[in-house]
Amino acid sequence: MLRRDFIKGISGSAVAWPLAARAQQGGMRRIGILLASRPSDSEMQARVQTLRQELQRLGWTKGVNIQFDERWTTDDMELVRANAVNLVELNPDVIVAGGGRVVPIFIQLTHSIPIIAPGVGDPVQEGLAQSLAHPGGNVSGFTFYEPSVLGKMLEISKQIAPDTSRVAVIYNPNNAIAAYALRLTENFAGSLGIGHSA
Repeated sequence: MLRRDFIKGISGSAVAWPLAARAQQGGMRRIGILLASRPSDSEMQARVQTLRQELQRLGWTKGVNIQFDERWTTDDMELVRANAVNLVELNPDVIVAGGGRVVPIFIQLTHSIPIIAPGVGDPVQEGLAQSLAHPGGNVSGFTFYEPSVLGKMLEISKQIAPDTSRVAVIYNPNNAIAAYALRLTENFAGSLGIGHSA
């Protein structure tokens, strides 16, 4: 299965669940979308378009039975917060929140509107879910993150350049998953006899 097909199936289905659960109420359904990206970001635009196409395949047609309230905020956290408040005030049926720093803002703002977090890092480590089996709360979604990859990258680096004794890590300290990845990298590096700096 191609990655794009997988994302189409998961993202459309994940958003359709809360919509279907509230479908008996009738009227136009609303999806709030908040992305910490530029509107010119072609990859993110393609993801939103894929979501719309998959929902249409499931019977949700823009302007007929569904409305999209999109917010593109670049990486301006003040703009993210302001737009998150605005979307919650609109009381959508579901919110799609892109970005590890965006979802916690919505968690603070609402406990009743379902929040779909496609592709977050580690939802348990980030405090977005109690566990993968029983997430609790109003956040759902999926992740492609596998922490052991960090150790594997260091192992391969050591195989390619056996004399490697130090690595540098560039990360965003305001991003919870980046800070977690740094701690994991430090652990993996120590086990391989590699020093590090951040």
